[in-house]
Amino acid sequence: MTTTTTTSSTGRNDSLSLTTVNPATGEALQTYPTHSSADVEDVLAAVHATQPAWAARPLAERAEVLARAAVLLREQRQPLAELMVAEMGKPVGEALAEVDKCAWVCEYYAETGPEVLADQEVSTGARRSWVSYEPLGVVLAVMPWNFPYWQVFRFAAPTLLAGNTALLKHSPNVTGCALAVERLLREAGAPEQAFRTLVIAEPEVPAATEALLADDRVAAVSLTGSERAGAAVAAAAGRSIKKSLLELGGSDPFVVRADADLDVVVASAVKARFINSGQSCLAAKRFIVHRDVAEDFIERFTAAVADLTVGDPSDPATAVGPMARADLLDALDRQVAESVAKGAEVRTGGHRLDRPGSFYAPTVVVGVSPDVPVMAEETFGPVAAVAVVEDDDEAVAVAQATRYGLAASVWSRDEQAALAVGKRITSGALFVNAVVASDPRLPFGGTKRSGYGRELGSAGAVEFTNARTYYVGAGAAPTGPATE
Repeated sequence: MTTTTTTSSTGRNDSLSLTTVNPATGEALQTYPTHSSADVEDVLAAVHATQPAWAARPLAERAEVLARAAVLLREQRQPLAELMVAEMGKPVGEALAEVDKCAWVCEYYAETGPEVLADQEVSTGARRSWVSYEPLGVVLAVMPWNFPYWQVFRFAAPTLLAGNTALLKHSPNVTGCALAVERLLREAGAPEQAFRTLVIAEPEVPAATEALLADDRVAAVSLTGSERAGAAVAAAAGRSIKKSLLELGGSDPFVVRADADLDVVVASAVKARFINSGQSCLAAKRFIVHRDVAEDFIERFTAAVADLTVGDPSDPATAVGPMARADLLDALDRQVAESVAKGAEVRTGGHRLDRPGSFYAPTVVVGVSPDVPVMAEETFGPVAAVAVVEDDDEAVAVAQATRYGLAASVWSRDEQAALAVGKRITSGALFVNAVVASDPRLPFGGTKRSGYGRELGSAGAVEFTNARTYYVGAGAAPTGPATE
């Protein structure tokens, strides 16, 4: 992604544009005009003005918009997937699956959301009392490039259903995907100003985000992204006493006990690490393996990783595509090089690929200690680190040696023993004998520096609502001592 600036004689930026780039080829895709501060004001005013009428619509009508969005997503899955492949390099099979999952989350909330958001009667001493889940207003979403549709729809579906309107500030390198979401929701029947995309040049993003969060017309913010971005957004929201939801980085442990079925485990490990070419917050990144099976696991895992097909993400045979940007490739290469300098050993990969685009060889690193970068930092690319441990206690200690707490998985033929190990690992989700994945039916989010708040499931339906208490008394004078 490149940004072009036109500067007036006064030194003020009169116009900015950004150009998306295909990370598989380095070729420019599309140039988009960006929103000036005046444009942002116009969009915010329109989205804010639309919200009361949208909230006043019956819940069933708002649900119908989501149901139609699901239909449109399925009808348009091929061109939507192709746009994603071009903008951020996702292998096409995964891109199609992502579009399908967006349709699923829309269907899920269209079907279940009205019941979850309905008034909840509560028996008290009142003539009648209940809890009503009411919209907050305008919610700002700051979203990442790695799942450019899914991250947006898992936010947008429950947020719009609850009666909020939304502003999307997406990653500049997936601007086409961002505008496609806006268009599709409008086609599904959402008001024209209920969901708007702000196209903001990267140098302008911090100031624009800060200004939006300071504006009384913005009620809350949801961010999926880096720790640095999350800290900045949370601080800005905190200064204005506004609700924030953060889904940040992860360095998920994948714990293999001595009794695990390696046929299942190795195949699952490859899928868990190399989803989206390794560019996923919830991907397994640290493989913590009992010594009794470590040699066998490493040999089989390394062979499977070395056999992955790297190439054109539009080719269905490709398993690993390019990294989304050149700077991300540079960062990953540094992490591996510094880890090797500290004693780690590369079993396969460990280098850039000599071809156009931002490609890195699928990599397995062994002989790691907790302080090397591939263990201590989040690796956001096709690199897996394998640590060998003596027992469950050491496995837990290594798994816990991270500032992140997004998800964890434990693999064992003994389900209860695996659960016992997993309960000692701090995370927002624990998977036993299954690859970690988000599911519309279950709440998803992290703890520690992986963030706070929950998306998806019934928790996601009410996340951006005011749980308002209603109490209708009998009209009698109170008796007894007063209490708060």
